[in-house]
Amino acid sequence: MNQVYLEKPGPGNTVKTLELAGQRAKELGIKTIIVATTSGATALEAARLLKDFNMVAVTHSTGFSAKDVQELSEENKAELEKLGVKVLTCQHALGGVNRAVRFKLKTYQLDEIIAYTLRTMGQGFKVCLEIAMMAADAGLVSVKQEAVCIGGTGSGADTAVVLTPVNSQDFFDLKVHELICKPRLS
Repeated sequence: MNQVYLEKPGPGNTVKTLELAGQRAKELGIKTIIVATTSGATALEAARLLKDFNMVAVTHSTGFSAKDVQELSEENKAELEKLGVKVLTCQHALGGVNRAVRFKLKTYQLDEIIAYTLRTMGQGFKVCLEIAMMAADAGLVSVKQEAVCIGGTGSGADTAVVLTPVNSQDFFDLKVHELICKPRLS
C-alpha cells in the first residue's frame, strides 16, 4: 500500500482515513487500533466501520477545555463501551504537569518542545504518537505488538500510522513503521 497524502487537514478526511487504516491493519494482521477522540464522534465512527479490532479510544483529559469539563459525552462513552471500545481518559503524554509550568511561568518544557517538533509532520501525527504512549501507559495495548494509530487536526481523523506503542518513559524507542495517510501541509 502506498502512502496517501490528503489534500488538506481536517474532519472531511475522517471516513477515508478510517477506511485506509482498517485496510492496512487487515493487510498486516494488526489487531489493535488506537483512535483519538474529543466528543466521541470519531471513535464511534471508527467502532462502527472497523468492527473486528481491539479498539482503544483516547480522549482529552478532563479539564482540557475548561475546569471540570469532559468533552466526551456520557452518551457517546456509554455507546463506545457497548460497542466494546476501551475508553481512556488521562493526562496527555506530551502535556500534563509541564503545561502547568508554561501557563504559570510562561516558559515551555521538554514535552511541549517534543510536541511542537512532532507537529512538523502534522498535528495528527503528533496525536498518533501521543495516544500510543497514553494507551501503553494505561496497559490497554501491548508494547510488543504493532498497532494502527489514528489522529486528527482539530476534529475528525486525517492521519494514520503503523507503530509499536511504547511507554512514555521509553519515548525514544518509539518507531513509526509506516505512514498510512496524512494531510499535505502547506
